[in-house]
Amino acid sequence: MIKAIPVLMLFVLIASCSSVRVATDYDKNADFNQYKTFAFFKSGIDKAEISDLDKRRILRAIETELLAKGFTKSENPDLLVSIFTKSREKVNVYNNSLGYGPYGYGWGWSPYYWNAGYSNVSTSTEGTLYVDLIDAKKKELVWQGMGIGYLTQSTNKKEERINEFVAKIMEKYPPGMSK
Repeated sequence: MIKAIPVLMLFVLIASCSSVRVATDYDKNADFNQYKTFAFFKSGIDKAEISDLDKRRILRAIETELLAKGFTKSENPDLLVSIFTKSREKVNVYNNSLGYGPYGYGWGWSPYYWNAGYSNVSTSTEGTLYVDLIDAKKKELVWQGMGIGYLTQSTNKKEERINEFVAKIMEKYPPGMSK
């Protein structure tokens, strides 16, 4: 049983890392049926503190999701799309202490058996992506989606992870139409 605990903890960690937690908020008075076209709000996007490569990955993913929902990219849009990001480092400490109290284990006291377990320290980056949809005529925020999850540093998996973040967030748009 004791040997199964680290494996179980690793499985839970991996499973929790793959999920994206999503929350949305929107203007209850907005008529979301009127929005058919979109464009990116450059001045808002320029403020996002991430690399230009990641910005392009996020914008491509948002564009793909909006086009799949029937939107058209336009020079005279109904909606302006902006993004905001933030991240924070998390330190995770996992202890597997096999020692049984101050006397170690076995029949007698031995300093060699004190806390005969191991510790594992790891860091991970938790990122938050906000997708803002702004009514282009009124210049008012009408919908905001937020996704929180763990980021990957692997270049090979980065685009896949960004696509997952955006898809989960955009699943909630328009309000009341979630899968």
